[in-house]
Amino acid sequence: MFRILKKSLKTGLVTGQYPQAQPLVTPIPAAHEKAAPFKSSLTIREVDTGSCNACEMEMNALTNPVYDVERFGVHIAASPRHADALVVTGPVAVNMEHPLKEVYKQTPHPKLVIALGDCAINCGIFKGSYAVTGPVERHIPVDVRIPGCPPRPVEILEALASIRSFRTPSDE
Repeated sequence: MFRILKKSLKTGLVTGQYPQAQPLVTPIPAAHEKAAPFKSSLTIREVDTGSCNACEMEMNALTNPVYDVERFGVHIAASPRHADALVVTGPVAVNMEHPLKEVYKQTPHPKLVIALGDCAINCGIFKGSYAVTGPVERHIPVDVRIPGCPPRPVEILEALASIRSFRTPSDE
């Protein structure tokens, strides 16, 4: 026990040594302008197609007071019929192939599909499993890929801020 205590005192603090993040949004000087990086609000429907739930936890962290994604006009919907974008996490499992395609059909046009995490992009650690039919792109068209296992909330927020160019009236 003393050996462990001596080692921990010698090592010191090892957590929280991340580089300082730059502010995501700069204050807008004019009071009449909207303080959001989007042209309009964005409603998201999360679809888990067989992941380990790490990406969902990071996505849910966006709604806490630290990130507060709602201040940027991003809302999470319970129905795909109310969504502008689908955020798909995990590789597509055999049992989730049909529901994913149904959710995609129910989402109104113009729609955006975001593959969140390495598993949704290239099956990640689940590659080669008998229960996986492939990445999301094999089943539905993907517009945005956010890599990471899992991606940090800041990375997800930056990707959401950069997709406003996808949401134009010409996409209909």
